[in-house]
Amino acid sequence: MTNQPVVAEVEEARAIPEFLGHPIGLVPLFFTELWERFSYYGMRSILILYMTSAAAQGGLGFDVKQASSIYGWYTMAVYLTALPGGWVADYMTGARLAVLLGGIIIALGHFSMVFHSTSLVFLGMGLIAIGTGLLKPNISVMVGKLYRENDPRRDSGFSIFYMGINIGALLAPLAVGFLAKGETFKRFLTSIGQDPAKSWHWGFGAAGVGMVVGLIVYLLSTRALAGVGDKIPRALKTTTGTAAPAQALTPSDWKRIGAILILFVFTILFWAAYEQKGASLNLFADKLTRTEIGGKSFPAPFLQSLTPMFVILLTPLFSMLWISLRDRQPSSPVKFTLGLLFIGTAYLLMIPATMLTAQGRVSFWWLVGLYFLEVCGEMCLSPVGLSTVTKLAPARLVGLMMGAWFLATSLGNKLAGYLSGFFVANDSWQLTKLYGGIAFGLLASAIILALLTPTIKRLIGPSATS
Repeated sequence: MTNQPVVAEVEEARAIPEFLGHPIGLVPLFFTELWERFSYYGMRSILILYMTSAAAQGGLGFDVKQASSIYGWYTMAVYLTALPGGWVADYMTGARLAVLLGGIIIALGHFSMVFHSTSLVFLGMGLIAIGTGLLKPNISVMVGKLYRENDPRRDSGFSIFYMGINIGALLAPLAVGFLAKGETFKRFLTSIGQDPAKSWHWGFGAAGVGMVVGLIVYLLSTRALAGVGDKIPRALKTTTGTAAPAQALTPSDWKRIGAILILFVFTILFWAAYEQKGASLNLFADKLTRTEIGGKSFPAPFLQSLTPMFVILLTPLFSMLWISLRDRQPSSPVKFTLGLLFIGTAYLLMIPATMLTAQGRVSFWWLVGLYFLEVCGEMCLSPVGLSTVTKLAPARLVGLMMGAWFLATSLGNKLAGYLSGFFVANDSWQLTKLYGGIAFGLLASAIILALLTPTIKRLIGPSATS
């Protein structure tokens, strides 16, 4: 009799339908996250350009430092709210309902920004931050719950999920950038008697439509997600002891939490550099780069599609790499170290690029090289980080720990906004110091993390090192 629950659990696991070797529930979560990221990255691709554009061009007329500060606070809030969002799912709604509520609030936020009003723009940013806090950590938790403990497919599954994020991020700057800054669309607005200076808000509206599509996909996937992310009844929590609030954490739990916290510190530094593409690098592309191919110009936000394009191309390669290596793949701390090395090397490219701006606009190929190396680092750190948290966090705190993971991303985004404030378009030496400092800081961090890796491995323990 005592073995019956275990046998039932095994039989249930065997009965779960699969798609391309992964649980079928990965498919709707993949597409829901795709459209949520379309909405977020679409809006973000034009946000700082909108804030720094003159009122005559339909913008808010902020200077770079003010706009960068607002950008930093906003992107920080988007991820900071993941901490209470994880708590809400753990103790009140369950991950599944939290994702639905978050998507609804995000859509309302985007549609608030359709109107040309500073107050409504800030209201929209606030709603998006709250909604993302409910959706972002909990949809990642749901992906983690699709896999059994120590399932070798877990990192591969998160890499595939991460590709969905980046398909949305690829499409968003192209669609939203075209609507907000495309000369063709501005001429179309003029032809129908609309003010072309208000094209920004068509871009914001398109982002909202993307989130609505994501919600539709999610609501149509009831069967594929049956039992995934449901709220755990209080009586069951008390009976099983798996999620009882009063249950004490074991020494092993605390060690694993300690390992996660160490990795958090380096995650902050990674995202501070990575998120420059929506801030100072967006301005660099708009003001200092020749955004043209074959003599035909294109909107600067289009370049933000390079990063997700590279992710889409490299995700299958990294996914296959981790699966083929299986037990021989690098440990999570080593993957993090590689991530810092790649992104540090990426920013070394900006040193000659910024020096050349003294002679005029530079080729956009400098940014192509930076984004490619940046993505190599991202593939070593970001999906691996999501997988690591779901693997190491105590079962009853996984939502809260995922929220804490996004707290690190939040602080990195705020630091990104602070650093972006040092962008000065007409001072090549200032730009060299900005990007050179980022590069050397990342490379030094990689060395420090490499030295800490043996300690982190001891905290994680042999059963969950990879």
